[in-house]
Amino acid sequence: QVQLVESGGGLVQAGGSLRLSCVASGLTFRNSAMGWFRQAPGKEREFVAGISWSGMGDYADSVKGRFTISRDNAKNTVYMQMNSLKPEDTAVYYCAAGPRDYGLAGTRAGKYDYWGQGTQVTVSS
Repeated sequence: QVQLVESGGGLVQAGGSLRLSCVASGLTFRNSAMGWFRQAPGKEREFVAGISWSGMGDYADSVKGRFTISRDNAKNTVYMQMNSLKPEDTAVYYCAAGPRDYGLAGTRAGKYDYWGQGTQVTVSS
């Protein structure tokens, strides 16, 4: 049974930082592309960042230069360091696992196979 468990969310002031973690089990993590998505109230789920099995990152324009995705295959964990947070970053953040070939999933939520339950990030102004 595949499980993705996110942590690290919380309440932070604008300009602050948070580090999200997602621990995976039940899958061959080192062979999985991983992604972070977010969903704000009343909005569709959107791509935030993704990382290939080899560690190459990909980012939405809205977070480039502020967020950094990384992975530790020995710990079956993907991270997202979020700096210079803005109120518009407020959302539930989801971790997702996809196919080994990142290009088969990329920014498309529907191409990821497994999802976590999400962690709330709230940025106050």
